[in-house]
Amino acid sequence: MNNLNIKIKLLRPNASIPVYATDGAAAADLCAALDEPVVLNPSERRLIPTGIAIAPDDTINGSRDVDDSSRDTVDSSRGTVDSASGASFAAIICARSGLASRRGLALANGIGVVDADYRGEIMVSMINLGNEPVTIEPGERIAQLMFVPILHAEFIQSEVLPETARQAGGFGSTGTK
Repeated sequence: MNNLNIKIKLLRPNASIPVYATDGAAAADLCAALDEPVVLNPSERRLIPTGIAIAPDDTINGSRDVDDSSRDTVDSSRGTVDSASGASFAAIICARSGLASRRGLALANGIGVVDADYRGEIMVSMINLGNEPVTIEPGERIAQLMFVPILHAEFIQSEVLPETARQAGGFGSTGTK
């Protein structure tokens, strides 16, 4: 398994570094960097701070030994970080399955995308989908952070698209079984 080096800055005294719960975990847990518990009423949305900011390093598996002059460069026109290793990454904020199934807490935006050039605090947009108020405690694991490689598409305008068996069928058109 390859490891991506991520620089992390703790922005709040109660912030914690994300941790992988098991050796096989695909994502690391993000914790609520709260000073006191927060109550979310039914249908209420709120941004929950994690107290961390991140930046990709230019090493995978810690195998590169480079000086600072060859570190990541930002291409602001494309919003990517092209590292010396040639890779671009984004962080995806995902829901923790137990929060939704047991307590009705979900991500208000479905998933969150943290672009490689974002350096602000990572916030988690939570919503209470249940019928009862839910309390989020300081230090509680509220979401997961997963890193994925990014490919940028070059869009080519065309008047005709290749035909497929599916064509324009969507929204369940392929069936459920």
